Amino acid sequence: MQRSQRNGSWWTRVRRSYEQGTDEAGEGRPLLGYTVLLGGYAALTASAVGIAAVRCRNAPARPSAADLALLSVATFRVSRMLAKDSVLSPLRAPFVTYQEPAGPGEVTEAPRPGPVRHAVGELLTCPFCLTQWVATAGVAGLLLWPVTTRWVAGGMTVISAADLLQIGYDALK
Repeated sequence: MQRSQRNGSWWTRVRRSYEQGTDEAGEGRPLLGYTVLLGGYAALTASAVGIAAVRCRNAPARPSAADLALLSVATFRVSRMLAKDSVLSPLRAPFVTYQEPAGPGEVTEAPRPGPVRHAVGELLTCPFCLTQWVATAGVAGLLLWPVTTRWVAGGMTVISAADLLQIGYDALK
């Protein structure tokens, strides 16, 4: 019998272990995984800088204060959404396992074992860790596609304001 027939499809195994909370990461530090992530971040950032150097010769010297404020709120929202949103858990499931609910529409997850999976799992479950990646993408987007980036960041900022209102409303009840 083939392996895929014995254990089900890859996605079935990932979903089953995710929902059961199995495969938790151990105490070891995944230095190889961190190195892979650092290399990926450096490569993506260098690529963005290279593209910007060619395409954006007349760019302003620095982003405006309004753009930075907009991007700050949007970065918070996108990082939180990527790391904690229950609807996005299928994207994180290959790297993490479900642990428990963490509030309205949010979950707590633990990284899976394996140097790269553990490191990616840590990154994907930590909104603070994701912030650097999201902010870098936002700044690059602002330089390369300013109008589109402002619209997307504006949408995420509106969602952040709505979330704050929802939390305030619940507190007042």
